[in-house]
Amino acid sequence: MSDSQTSSGLMTFEGHLEILRKMLFHILIVVLFLSGVVFCFKRQTFEILLAPRNSDFYTFQLIEKWMCSLGWNYHFSFSDTPLISTELSAQFMTHVTVACILGVLLASPYILYKLFVFITPALYDNEKKYSVLIAIIIYGLFIIGLLMTYYILFPISFQFLSSYQVDESVHNTITLDSYVTTFTTLAFIMGIVFQLPVIAFVAGKMDLIDAALLRKYRPYALILIMIIAAIITPPDIFTLVLVTIPIYLLYEICILILRRIGNNHM
Repeated sequence: MSDSQTSSGLMTFEGHLEILRKMLFHILIVVLFLSGVVFCFKRQTFEILLAPRNSDFYTFQLIEKWMCSLGWNYHFSFSDTPLISTELSAQFMTHVTVACILGVLLASPYILYKLFVFITPALYDNEKKYSVLIAIIIYGLFIIGLLMTYYILFPISFQFLSSYQVDESVHNTITLDSYVTTFTTLAFIMGIVFQLPVIAFVAGKMDLIDAALLRKYRPYALILIMIIAAIITPPDIFTLVLVTIPIYLLYEICILILRRIGNNHM
């Protein structure tokens, strides 16, 4: 019998801690390796990260083509917005920060896998099946939230905020640090917002909410979603609609999930 097991064959608390320590060490190594790889590809990384600030970004081109296809000869009037760095070490530290964030993001499938392996022994077979499915859904929804931020929310928000002036004598000079911080904050918020279906599923399983409740408060939910969208986006109707529609669709998906849970309980 090993020191990590009790007389009944169960693993001791110290044994679990040892496995956890090894798991965290392996995760750290993978994250550091991937962060180092991202750090080495500085030009490619920042070309992708800084692309949403450009007037010829893919999203703007797509919107212009779509508007033209509807018979409206519409073109965005803004120009590329330059960024500045005001501190000696700002660009280097931003490079390191971005590399670490992307390293964690790239390592996230491995992190989820290691966490699942760690908790698997404590789960029943049916719980393992649900855990895998829920983990995949959570990860997929988070990535969708990131993509929405990159292609829709942040480009439009940046162009509006970078050109907004309280007075013509006050000029905007956007720092690189402000750009990266705003982008990562919005991406994280949208990644969390897109977890609504998972939250609804868990709450439904715990009998905290049901489909009838969400249907009852549907009009109020739409108003609340529009308010949230107005807070995190520029004050124009086009952006408001772009953000409101997917979030409201998530709300409807929550109703469908809760309806399915309710039918299974019958």
